[in-house]
Amino acid sequence: MKWVTREYVHVDRTACPWLIRRFIDPEPEFIFVPVEKIEEVVGKEKAVPYDAPGVELGHHGDKCSFDAIVEKYKIKDPAVLAVASIVRAADTDKAEAAPEAARLDAVMTGISIVAKDDHEAIEKARLVYDAFYTNCKLKLLREKHKAELEKMDRKKRREFLRKKLME
Repeated sequence: MKWVTREYVHVDRTACPWLIRRFIDPEPEFIFVPVEKIEEVVGKEKAVPYDAPGVELGHHGDKCSFDAIVEKYKIKDPAVLAVASIVRAADTDKAEAAPEAARLDAVMTGISIVAKDDHEAIEKARLVYDAFYTNCKLKLLREKHKAELEKMDRKKRREFLRKKLME
């Protein structure tokens, strides 16, 4: 499928491609254009628009485009929902809502500046979102298995958590 958004990606427009590729469309084609060209690309390329004014997969109220995609595609993974809260906080200037938000904003600012184009930026950002996703999964696993983990030494905890992540 083709997906189109505004050029000069930042938080939401780097997070959405990660989400789309990982949970919706394993072989997406992303198109980045000036905002005034989005409608034209949608019509011409039959691309799905996201993170643009007035589109279904855009900002609505306090929620960002990442949230809209999670909702439309009914993604229920608790770790994705945790990543969504971080992305939302970073993208909607509510960094106090998630402690990781300011860091995510800083990293995506750096990536967007050093990348040669938006395609390179979303590729560089994939590892960052994979890391946030894994960290969110680990937090959930630590909560779920707290009693078991307290009885283990550091090495056993690490092995246990790595195994659980792979399930």
